Amino acid sequence: MSQKVGKPYRAASRPSVRQSKVSGYAIAVVVTALIAGALGAVIGYAVGRPDATTAAIADMQAADAKRDVKQISELTSLARVTAADLNKVLSGFSEAAPQDKASGVPPAGPVPVGDWQRVLRQAVDRHSATPSGTTATNVARAAFRNAVNAMSTAVDTYVAGRRLPASEQQAFVDLAVRQRSAAVAMWSIAATQLDQINVDAGNGHQHVYLSGTSEGAITADEVPEGTHTH
Repeated sequence: MSQKVGKPYRAASRPSVRQSKVSGYAIAVVVTALIAGALGAVIGYAVGRPDATTAAIADMQAADAKRDVKQISELTSLARVTAADLNKVLSGFSEAAPQDKASGVPPAGPVPVGDWQRVLRQAVDRHSATPSGTTATNVARAAFRNAVNAMSTAVDTYVAGRRLPASEQQAFVDLAVRQRSAAVAMWSIAATQLDQINVDAGNGHQHVYLSGTSEGAITADEVPEGTHTH
């Protein structure tokens, strides 16, 4: 009788432990990369998008810039009106009380001090408003206000001196001249600041200096008005 011979036994092949570990590691790396990429995209979007506070600040800054341009134009117009009035006062004031006593003889006739005081009171009232603006514009506005107040004080001092006996007048006249010079210097500083903020605002140079007298004050530069050269 023939004997049956069975098939030889072969153990089922199993992946090696090393191969299993490598495959698992590769999958983990891929999954981690996908998660990190998605998370990075979310974070990047969140970081790049301005939050409500940042957006609100940007809107406020834009509104302030627009308001400041308007205030600068209004202040320039105001200063031009006042400069025209002050030049008329300074022309007569400098003749009546010259800075250099040897440069001229005071007029013998009546001096229209009442008109000077009226013009300066109007100028003081005109510059009394103090709207809030940027620091640079506020500095220019305050400088013009101080200059006008100082000029008004100088005229009042001169008027007070003229009411005294002739022997006592000169000390007051000299004081009035010093106050006038200080007022002119203050105005020139304000005009220089105004010129700069106009350039910064895109309006170009705007020269609103006094021409009735110089008395050592800053004068306008040679750059034509409206140009944007610093």
